[in-house]
Amino acid sequence: MMHQGNVEIERKYLVRSDVYRRLATAQHEVKQGYLCADGIRTVRVRLWDDTGVLTIKGRGNGVSRFEWERTISAEDALALFALCRDGRVEKTRYIVPIEGTPLNVEVDVFHGDNNGLVLAEIELPTEEYLFAVPEWLGKEVTGDPRYYNSYISAHPFNTWKD
Repeated sequence: MMHQGNVEIERKYLVRSDVYRRLATAQHEVKQGYLCADGIRTVRVRLWDDTGVLTIKGRGNGVSRFEWERTISAEDALALFALCRDGRVEKTRYIVPIEGTPLNVEVDVFHGDNNGLVLAEIELPTEEYLFAVPEWLGKEVTGDPRYYNSYISAHPFNTWKD
């Protein structure tokens, strides 16, 4: 987990098969809520297994955006959940190395009202960084706001029409 302010560069994909499960080197249970998501900034509180994390993200260009993140106690995270807007995101995150690179794919399998949605994110060192997209990834949805966790928290996947 990051503990400083910097620019986050990531690409996001739908997932077409469950091959990632056998390739994963770790998995984590994640619960998160949003204190603010106004289009200019997003302020998120997350419980990552048994660790709290407070994250502030700025508006981006689809691939890159400012991100500031700090570890907080699980107790503080649980207390901050009481201040979050309605709608939480619960998911299992699988960490899958991309062979031959220093990169990992983070596959999020959503639960609850977002059951059935499976997304993958790849954080990159630069916007121009080239890598072979694993065959088990599907359509790229980078920059599509419907696939932002802040959007999913307010508009659960099971209510989508398309």
